[in-house]
Order: sequence, then C-alpha cells, then structure tokens
Amino acid sequence: MGILSRASYIIRSKLNSVLNRAEDPGESLDYSYEQMRDQLQQVKRGIADLTTQKKRLEMQKKRLEENVDKHNEQAREAVRQDREDLARKALEKKKSKMTQIEELESQIQDLQNTQDQLVEKKETLQQRIEEFKTKKESMKARYEAAEASARVSEAMTGAGDEMEDVGRSIERAEERTNDMEARAAAMDELHDSGAFEDVLSDKDQIDRELEQVSTDSSVNAELDTLKAEMGKGESTETETETETAEAADGGGAEDSGGSSDGGDAGDTGKAGDVNDSEVEAELEELKDEEN
Repeated sequence: MGILSRASYIIRSKLNSVLNRAEDPGESLDYSYEQMRDQLQQVKRGIADLTTQKKRLEMQKKRLEENVDKHNEQAREAVRQDREDLARKALEKKKSKMTQIEELESQIQDLQNTQDQLVEKKETLQQRIEEFKTKKESMKARYEAAEASARVSEAMTGAGDEMEDVGRSIERAEERTNDMEARAAAMDELHDSGAFEDVLSDKDQIDRELEQVSTDSSVNAELDTLKAEMGKGESTETETETETAEAADGGGAEDSGGSSDGGDAGDTGKAGDVNDSEVEAELEELKDEEN
C-alpha cells in the first residue's frame, strides 16, 4: 500500500468514525423512509406517464379505425358508381390504416404489459414501505428507550459529561470559597494586629495605644474607688455589731465609758481609713491624668 493509499484510508476511517458518533439512528431511519417514499412516488409518476402514452395510442388507433370504416364506405360507393380506380385507392388507404392499427395494437400491448409490471412493483414497494415504517418506529422506540436509560444511569453514577461539568463547577466554587474565607481571616488578623491603618481615622498606632493605656488607668482608678467604698461599708457594719454586743452584755457606766472610748477610737480609725482611701484614689487619678 502506497503513501497516498494509506493516507486516503486513514482519512476515510477518521471520517467514518466521526460520522458514526454524529449519526442519530432515528434520523437515519426517517431519512431512509423518506427516500423509499420518494421512490414510490417516482414509480407512480412513471405509471401515470406510461398510462398517458397508452391512452394516446388508443386514441390514435380509434381514429385509424374510423378511417378504415370511412375508406371501406368510399370503396363501396366507388364500386356502385363503376369507379374501380377510386375503389382501389380507398382500399389501399384502408389497408395502410389497418397496418398502422396493428402496429399500434402491438405498442399498446407492450405498454400495457409494462404498466402491469410497474403496478405490481409499486404494490410490492408500497408494502415494503409499510413494513419498514413499522420496523422504523419500533427501532426508534427501542433506541430512545436505550438512550434514556443510558442517560439515567450516567446521571446516577455521575459518569456523564454534564455531571462531570457539575462536579468541576462544585470543585471550583469550593476552592474560591476557601480562598475567600482565608483572605477574610487574614484581613481580620492584620486589622487586629494594627498592620493596616484605619483610612477613616487620623490616629496612628501610637495614638491608639496611648488611648488604651489611659482607658485602662481610668478603669483601675474607678475600681480602686469602688474597693475603698466597699471597705468603708464593711467597717461601719463591724463597729455597729460590736456596740450591739457590748450593750447586750451590760456594764453600767464602766461599760458606757468603755464603749465611748472604744467608739471614739473606732471613729478615729474609720476616718483615717476613709481619708487614706480617698487620698489614694485621688493620687491614682492624678497619675492617670499625667499619663
């Protein structure tokens, strides 16, 4: 096999493979059915044309037969008038017309035979077309059922091209979602760390840290004040409980003097404690203000 022959063979095989993949059996069957119907229509037209020719010959034969009768009458009339010469001419024309009639009859018979054959072929072809139509519909139904079953199986198993595209779309969407989540987390981390400046604020990182320190100091001062106030309340409650207990035990003037002395000492201690707490709180506030 030469190079050109091999190339031609390869090209034909490739084209055949492509056509096989692109061919739809249902469409092919419909096309074949239409081709057979076209053939049947051509046969019908042929029969009609043949019948027309036969009718023309029959009409011509009829005219010749009328001429034969006419020439026969002419010959009789010539004999009655003792015109043998005219009778002879009429008989000669009659003989010629009869010869033409015989030829036409032969042609008409041939056309009739051909017409009978075409009619028989037409009926056979029409029967085959009906059988092919039934088989075609059956084959199309089987093919469509098989195709639907294959599509359902591909959809269930995910082996089809469309399901493959869907799987790839889901993978791409998942990748993009992961990228966006990672980017959002990175932006939050950078914002919390102060790596990005706030474009809506004229404060830098140092200003924000100083504000945070000032806020913490104010909170600590307020917390110390609350602690001091809570300490004052506890001291007052303790002294009240002590006085109530001494009064219950009794003791006259000695008890009263002892209670008075003790009360003075307690009041002095309480005042000293409160003053120290307030001074300490104010000192903390001054420190906070200086900071």
